[in-house]
Amino acid sequence: MKRLLSASVVALALMAPALAQDMAAPSPVVPAGDYKLDKSHATLTFVVSHLGFSNYHGQFTSFDATMSFDPANAAAAKLTAHIDPNSLSVPNPPPGFLDELKGAQFLDTAKYPDMSFVSTSIEVTGEKTGKITGDFTMHGVTKPVMLDVTFNGGWAGIPGMDPNARAGFSATGTLKRSDFGIDYGVPPPGTTMGVSDEVQIIIEAEFSGPELKP
Repeated sequence: MKRLLSASVVALALMAPALAQDMAAPSPVVPAGDYKLDKSHATLTFVVSHLGFSNYHGQFTSFDATMSFDPANAAAAKLTAHIDPNSLSVPNPPPGFLDELKGAQFLDTAKYPDMSFVSTSIEVTGEKTGKITGDFTMHGVTKPVMLDVTFNGGWAGIPGMDPNARAGFSATGTLKRSDFGIDYGVPPPGTTMGVSDEVQIIIEAEFSGPELKP
């Protein structure tokens, strides 16, 4: 009997590190619920063609989003986002360039201080991919915009470290700025002499969700 107890104690001692690791590992199951953007882990970038010579990158540094999400029924998810156009940032802008971009010829942020996106439908295209269509409002004009979205994964939370659920997404899309009344500098047909009408959108975002239940 003593030998059996001793063997059991030794076995438990050997198994303890593995058991502790399993208990500490986060659950990969993302719970259904309401999620809000983790602004410290999110970027909103856009790309336009400049004269056909380069792909020029810019970003908006102030934006927020909320999401209702259930991994078991992704098609029913709802997303709402707001972007501050005054947070526009571009690399090494010449003096006065940002003011020009925010002025009446382009974003006209004094008149239109908010951009928004409200999802209207979601099509699931794969195990972790989908297409989100929504009403995008910019420069006082609202038009449908579609985003290709990839669900990168998440967890239900980690006790003592990250007590809330987390879900991460990547998204891309395109729009024509002329559709929103911003056509200054669009190249004449058949040329690249200007800044492209087409704008590529690149989004990386993590969302924080329901608190982990004991």
